[in-house]
Amino acid sequence: MHNNSFFKIILIAISVVFFTSCDKDFNSIGGDLVGNDHFGLESKTFNVLAYNQKINAVQSSNLPVNALGVYEDAIFGTTTASFVTQLTLASVNPVIGNNVQVDSVILSVPYFYTQLPNPDLESGENLYRLDSIYGNKDLGKIKLNIYENGYFMRDLDPATGFLEVQRYYTNQASDFETLKGSVVLNDAADVSQNTAFFFSPKAVKEKTTTNGEATTTQSVPAMRLALNKSYFKTKIIDAAASGKLVTNDVFKNYFRGLYFKVEKSDSNLGVLSMMNFKAGKIIVYYKEDSSTDNTVKVSKSIQLNLTGNTVNLLSNDVTNATAYTNAAANPNTTTGDEKLYLKGGEGAMAVLELFEKTDLLGYDANGNVTGPNGVYDELDELRRKDPVTGKSLLINEANLVFHVDGAAMGSNKIPNRVYLYDLTNNTVIADYAFDQTRVLTDKTGHLIYGGLLNPVNTEDKTYKFRITNHIRTLIQNADSTNVKLGVVVTEDINNTGMNKLRVPLQPGTTLTKAPQASVMNPLGVVLHGANSSVPADKKLKLEIYYTKPN
Repeated sequence: MHNNSFFKIILIAISVVFFTSCDKDFNSIGGDLVGNDHFGLESKTFNVLAYNQKINAVQSSNLPVNALGVYEDAIFGTTTASFVTQLTLASVNPVIGNNVQVDSVILSVPYFYTQLPNPDLESGENLYRLDSIYGNKDLGKIKLNIYENGYFMRDLDPATGFLEVQRYYTNQASDFETLKGSVVLNDAADVSQNTAFFFSPKAVKEKTTTNGEATTTQSVPAMRLALNKSYFKTKIIDAAASGKLVTNDVFKNYFRGLYFKVEKSDSNLGVLSMMNFKAGKIIVYYKEDSSTDNTVKVSKSIQLNLTGNTVNLLSNDVTNATAYTNAAANPNTTTGDEKLYLKGGEGAMAVLELFEKTDLLGYDANGNVTGPNGVYDELDELRRKDPVTGKSLLINEANLVFHVDGAAMGSNKIPNRVYLYDLTNNTVIADYAFDQTRVLTDKTGHLIYGGLLNPVNTEDKTYKFRITNHIRTLIQNADSTNVKLGVVVTEDINNTGMNKLRVPLQPGTTLTKAPQASVMNPLGVVLHGANSSVPADKKLKLEIYYTKPN
């Protein structure tokens, strides 16, 4: 009985210590907000140096999703996105029988879609809306020619002693164009499969006949193309006997994949879609003699998956986009740019430098004035400890708010989200890392950190970022670096990967990468900068809310 009481007392004591420790850890973020040490919340705005930066050729190999099509933008020009992928055998070293006849070769790549709640009233068919599609969804068309790829895509880079992956870039179209096959593989008479291709939201219907009875099945919307039967008979079926299909390594060297070449259609109305090609496949349907009776044909198939190394090839016609090209090529790194141009792919980004570049004084550990110390004075003021209390400011909240330039954007589609990151170190800022709000889709998550378009005020759409932890760290740690920040459009806010630039943004610096999710997004947006010519209510500023020590 006494032992039980003793153990109960010990358990209660441990619990109190545990919860007290947890409470201290939790409250350290807002240290001493409650009590007599602080009084009223105050705010201050700080100028930001913000300027444009061109992004040239960037690594676009093995992206999670890829663009395909033509996107025409009155501000940023016309982007044409082609695609190359290796192929792999679903089952290696197939056994092929005698007297093969190829019935059909079907390429299928599912689209991103949303199923509508109500089916068609007349047919009863399911209805769909395509997602991640840009341009004229109803009338837009492209010229799509598919060729055998002749350029071998290595897994590893010999220039690094085969220690790093081989990277392929957005501007390598000429390498693939030179070595492409001579036969157009999607050569069906139906022009909607080639010279006037469009992304159809309709369900895919397939008719099959079994024992004389025809049935029709439906599947979700997809790119579905009939490919050249004779070509695949020779390239796949006939090659099995010579060992070309024995392993996927042998096969990928023999058949080096497909090149989806995109050009503008005669319709002059482009359209572009994001595609998950890795979910795609090619099925070669054929018949061969039965192994027991050569008068009987047996139906069989070989499946090729659109997996392996890939690359998105982008070309940009900016002939009529002079404002964008001039701004991206000639940034004002001294006083900042009036307009900030963000464009995905081979595009542009904004570079931010926080606080005025003035260093006339500094403060010692006691808050006393010293001479210049290599830190901007505005930051020194925020870091300064009160000489009486020995405490520094408590940062309650810090925000960056970007205003969309509505006059410049006109009726152009505005990206739903932009991404702010540590450009100096090519990584996320603290607020992104600490924000664990729920992720539902590629477009959601990290809601406290922000970057979502706020369209409530149609005359003044904004993107807001909460950078409280970033500023707290900068103020509380005197040895922390005031890094440059980068802002780009993003296709997936949860993708923080960085892709190499073929040539660094600024030779001799660490600016050698761009966010992968920006490479995937074809859209662009014009934002008001922080230049003195920008109206005060639209100017980009750093807003800090703080409490003074008392």
